[in-house]
Amino acid sequence: MHRNDPSRMNPPNKTSFVGRSMPRREDHRLLTGRGQFIADLDLPQMLHAAFVRSPVAHARIRGVDLSRAAVAPGVACVLSGADLLALLPPVPDTQLSLPSKWTTLVQHKFINPQQPLLAHDKVRHVGEAVAVIVAHSRYAAEDAAQLVTLDLDPLPVVVDPELALRPGAPIIHDKFQTNLIGAFTIGKGDIAAAFARSPHKLQRRFHHHRYAAAPMECRGVVGVHDPRTDCVTIWSATQVVHWVRREAAAVLQLPEARIRCVALDVGGGFGLKGHVYPEDLLIPFLARRLERPVQWIEDRREHLMCSCHSRDQMHDVEVGFDDEGRILALRDHFIVDCGAWNPIGAGVVYNTAVHLLGPYKIDAVAIDARIAATNKVPNAPYRGAGRPEAAFAMERIVDLVAGELGLEPAEVRLRNMIRADEMPYRVGMPYRDGEPIVYDGGDYPRALRQALDAIGGVAAFRQRQRAARHEGRYLGLGIGCYVEGTGVGPFESAMVRIDPSGKIFVSSGACPQGQGMETIFAQVVADAWCVDPADVVMSLADTAAIAIGFGTIASRSTVTLSAAIHGASERLRAKVFAIAANLLECAAGDLELRKDGVGIVGVPGAQVSLAAVARAARPGWDHGRPPGIDAGLEETYYYEPPTVTWSYAAHVAAVDVDIELGQVNIEKYIIAHDCGVVVNPMLVEGQIVGGAAQGIGGALLEEFNYDPEGQLLAGSFMDYMVPTACDIPDMQLIHQHSPSPLNPLGVKGVGEGGPIAPPAVIANAVSDALRSFALEFNRTPIKPQIILQAVRSASQPR
Repeated sequence: MHRNDPSRMNPPNKTSFVGRSMPRREDHRLLTGRGQFIADLDLPQMLHAAFVRSPVAHARIRGVDLSRAAVAPGVACVLSGADLLALLPPVPDTQLSLPSKWTTLVQHKFINPQQPLLAHDKVRHVGEAVAVIVAHSRYAAEDAAQLVTLDLDPLPVVVDPELALRPGAPIIHDKFQTNLIGAFTIGKGDIAAAFARSPHKLQRRFHHHRYAAAPMECRGVVGVHDPRTDCVTIWSATQVVHWVRREAAAVLQLPEARIRCVALDVGGGFGLKGHVYPEDLLIPFLARRLERPVQWIEDRREHLMCSCHSRDQMHDVEVGFDDEGRILALRDHFIVDCGAWNPIGAGVVYNTAVHLLGPYKIDAVAIDARIAATNKVPNAPYRGAGRPEAAFAMERIVDLVAGELGLEPAEVRLRNMIRADEMPYRVGMPYRDGEPIVYDGGDYPRALRQALDAIGGVAAFRQRQRAARHEGRYLGLGIGCYVEGTGVGPFESAMVRIDPSGKIFVSSGACPQGQGMETIFAQVVADAWCVDPADVVMSLADTAAIAIGFGTIASRSTVTLSAAIHGASERLRAKVFAIAANLLECAAGDLELRKDGVGIVGVPGAQVSLAAVARAARPGWDHGRPPGIDAGLEETYYYEPPTVTWSYAAHVAAVDVDIELGQVNIEKYIIAHDCGVVVNPMLVEGQIVGGAAQGIGGALLEEFNYDPEGQLLAGSFMDYMVPTACDIPDMQLIHQHSPSPLNPLGVKGVGEGGPIAPPAVIANAVSDALRSFALEFNRTPIKPQIILQAVRSASQPR
């Protein structure tokens, strides 16, 4: 990996930790085998759960015979969906609520079927759980699960979202009598007039296929009940501990104060672990019922057929443009296949709609979205969460516009891009928080030009492309640009406390899954308090450490938690200065923070340590607090962002397509990226490169297919191909820095950006390489057999 500006790695101001590439403090325990994951928990007298899952995609449940399983060796408990229905109240609505501002602005209709903890009326996809077995060992539980007999009455199956929306299609949720479980329309301008005055028009269909996060660690839950206090502790490999606690409290009918949820070291989440699953609620229920710890660890086969998939969108796009390639009108009708359930509701789908325009200025837009239920695994966010689908449709359209006019795709982009002098730019549509979309800063054309320059320039590439063609090689240039709304609300929390040792303790509802949060937020805190990051103690992903929190999804934690830390620190600093002023016998306005303490401005040596201030803040007879100052040194702040910040990037790739083998070799990959102020450049680069690798995997390799009966055709990593190091090119990163005015640090989110552009980049590059065959690649993945079939069916190259 190459970097364009090494000086930014270690800025000259050595007193600032924000901006430095500091090694991750988490890595010592993780690399020495001292990390603790959910499967590492081994509690006394712990029982183990296994689920009986449906072998068919759609059927009415006539009976579940658990009699043989109940008497199997080591079995402690067996429950069917019908049994559970008699024991527990209905599952609460676990979807994210829509802000009232949004609901008043956007024409919409959503149906929210609630997934039961165990299916009891009918099964709706292969792998849906119908019963649970709890035994003394996992082996005993799984052996007993094999003894369960299911009486299932098969129903017609639908796995095509378009067919699911047609009259007469099999209905997934009978009570609604429709498979259309969500729809909305948004737009701006006079779309009919814009198309009427467009001298050129074209239409295309784009399909962004179904794939998923596939983190190294699958899901898992452990529940423990304390009968003395009737308290429950839940350990879950989740991104949202407070959300899990809230839903568990509702199901168990306990106060939230009696439930603690903790996420240990989590081996990747990428959005897949960003909502509450049935197992998160059922396992603690079983632990409380049996009064013994219960553990469930998902295996890879379960993960692929039960944990949420993502993407799977079909876009019908029409564009109107002038002779110069400027886009005058854009219309998009798209369908999302949400599978059997829709855990997140409107989140992913609306993300797609509002990110469709990308960095381009288009005055007339009409977008119509529909969500279709089918007999597949539920669809939920995976890194990018609706944005890769939007970028794929938009960036392919821009290339097609260029091809129609015989122009360079890069030039068409530059002609349509919002300029730096137009920032902040009002898009004219609401974001999913209900606020107007306003791009808060950046230079989109500069990012694209920098990426093109790094690849050697378009003219030089075309010359090399022509030379390669004479040698029988097919080179292609692919471009993908995007914008990304980051740091979305509703809030995030931070509690900052100064310990009597002088160390700074910080807790939050944010939940790391490998991003390096303990490191970057220690850097933020260190700058806020003039201490070393080693003197900052971070407590994340534990509801016992802070009462209210949101979690880590949607490229939000760097923005929201850094601002919450800032707010709590500002409040606490006033109290620290008041106590320090009392100890130093001066006015609080004469004080400043210094390394490890508070001192009088302009008076060297006149200072008091933070430890001394903390001791003075203790309650008791001989405290050092001035009158009117309460005991204790801690403050909690809930940051509620006014709206999102906007990151952006331009990705450019050069590929070599082997038409004999259908292989795509990525020769060079450039990313020009802007996420505002960079807290830790090394970790930002890791986020970008890792995300881009996932995007390349989605473009070329990963795919979930179903047969007509709803059977998943990729049940292991033998069939579901994830990229290896050999598949990922060396990447050159170019950093731009446009600080956001919307938060104290000027940061923007970066976690989800990497995967957004690669599918569009690869499709554009392969289409460019094979343009002599008049081929277009408008659906993913672009696998070797797809390329071979396309080349063989095309006319001879021109």
